Amino acid sequence: MTIRFDGQVAIVTGAGNGLGRSHALELARRGAKVVVNDFGGARDGTGGSLSPAESVVAEIEAAGGEAMANGANVSDFEDARQMVADAVERWGRVDALINNAGILRDRSFGKMSPQEWDAVVAVHLTGSANCALAVWNPMKEQGYGRILMTTSTSGVYGNFGQANYGAAKMGVVGLMNTLCIEGAKSGIRINCIAPTAATRMTEDILNAEMLAALDPQFVTPAAVYLVSRDAPNRTVMFAGGGSFSTLEIRESKGVYLPGDSRNADGVAANFAAISDMAEPSVFTAGMEHVMKILERASSE
Repeated sequence: MTIRFDGQVAIVTGAGNGLGRSHALELARRGAKVVVNDFGGARDGTGGSLSPAESVVAEIEAAGGEAMANGANVSDFEDARQMVADAVERWGRVDALINNAGILRDRSFGKMSPQEWDAVVAVHLTGSANCALAVWNPMKEQGYGRILMTTSTSGVYGNFGQANYGAAKMGVVGLMNTLCIEGAKSGIRINCIAPTAATRMTEDILNAEMLAALDPQFVTPAAVYLVSRDAPNRTVMFAGGGSFSTLEIRESKGVYLPGDSRNADGVAANFAAISDMAEPSVFTAGMEHVMKILERASSE
């Protein structure tokens, strides 16, 4: 099977460097017309220039592909809306969106300012929502769409000094979970990628050998698959250094506590059984969990 994007239009945010650039180049190589979005700021989000996006567009065009540069700030919904409008005006549709744009404002939580929190959440979480919302109705109208969120091991597992980043990155998983439900009947599939790659975000914490092993091009195959026609839905895929794996959110079977033990002492006494993962449940909607506890309560 050869994955192709002929006749399709893709938007990749934060595509002027690193992962986004790699994703954009590969999508174009496989036939997509690509909106190369990049605000062109520094790693902390300051500054701005269209040059990084224009440079990637030049690479795509030199290879025979078709692309357009865009400098939208994804944290601004009107910017995101206009980016999509420009793509539709030029090419008539948008088939795939990869939310890749990001910044860092690392600091231990006790020293983190509200501004450092807000700036990171605005780009990673609100920015992903802004771009998804901008393509949502056009995708619904055409009955097809693929959206890829970029999450992180810092969100799934945690990482010192990245409370803002980690919270935003797990936020996009929650966003995916709901959009999967809302978009299913319209042919829209949403997934997440958790990359491990040598980018501007990681260049100062990895040595040369590690940087070579974690080239962004080793993440891109997962990203491309997750926005393809045969992509799964509601998948979180880890990718980096040639390794690929998926995340599963599970819930223990748990226990039902009768009225006389339904207190903090009862929870403490039964904690081992409550947290026993021998027979886990995997749900795809919050109401499935609600029905589980209501069924137990009604059987008393």
